[in-house]
Amino acid sequence: MSEPERILADKARKWMHFAEEDLRLAEHALHLASGCPYRLIAYHAQQCAEKYIKAFLVYSDIDFPYTRNIRKLIRLCGDDIFQALQDADALTPLR
Repeated sequence: MSEPERILADKARKWMHFAEEDLRLAEHALHLASGCPYRLIAYHAQQCAEKYIKAFLVYSDIDFPYTRNIRKLIRLCGDDIFQALQDADALTPLR
């Protein structure tokens, strides 16, 4: 692996680490005895999806704007990925 590829992989791993933190928090909140507002669980699910998409974009060396709009991010991934992930856009309003 070349140095530029290693740098991209390291940056992508950081995004995935942050995504996994959001996922763990959302999963934990689902099992709280006292309950957790679903809007908070949905927020962290949205954040997880957004960060995984950004990890893909970083690894693919695709620049992306500062946005929380999942549809805009997926469009940058290419047509095949967009088709596979377009349902994820339903998470955008949950941020």
